[in-house]
Amino acid sequence: MASAADERETNAGNDSSRRPELVGVGVIVVRGDEVVFGLRRGAHGGGTWSFPGGHVDEGESAEACALRELEEETGLRAVSPRRVGESEDVFPDGLHYRTIFVRVDWAGGNPAVREPEACARWSWFRWDDAPEPLFLPVASLRAKGFRA
Repeated sequence: MASAADERETNAGNDSSRRPELVGVGVIVVRGDEVVFGLRRGAHGGGTWSFPGGHVDEGESAEACALRELEEETGLRAVSPRRVGESEDVFPDGLHYRTIFVRVDWAGGNPAVREPEACARWSWFRWDDAPEPLFLPVASLRAKGFRA
C-alpha cells in the first residue's frame, strides 16, 4: 500500500501547515454490468466499501498503478486501463486525497482477499446497487454522476 515516499506536496497557497496531498488510484473493475467492491478494514475508511486501489509510486502512471494494485489486492486480471475521473477529498482526520479513478475490463479470476488487514472481503455489485456506506472518494465520484 502506501509509504512516506508516496506523499506529494501541494503548492496551493504555499501554506506550510497544510498536510501533504496523497495521490491514490481507485480501480473500477467492470465485468458485464458488475463492479467489484471491497469492505475496508483499518482506521482509514474502515467499515466502508471501496474499489481496489492504493497509492501511486514515484514515476508510476495511474494506469500502471491500477493494474499493480488490482493484482496485489485481489489477484484479478484486467485489461484496457483508462482514466475516467478524479476526486479531491479531505477526510475528517485532515488527510487530503486526490484519487484518480481508472476503469479496467475484467480479464479473469475471482477476487481473493490478499491483504486481510486492509480488506475483509471482495464482492461484485451492479453500480446501481453499490453497497453502503461508500468510501469518501467513491461517494464523491458517484455524486458527480459517474456511471460504470
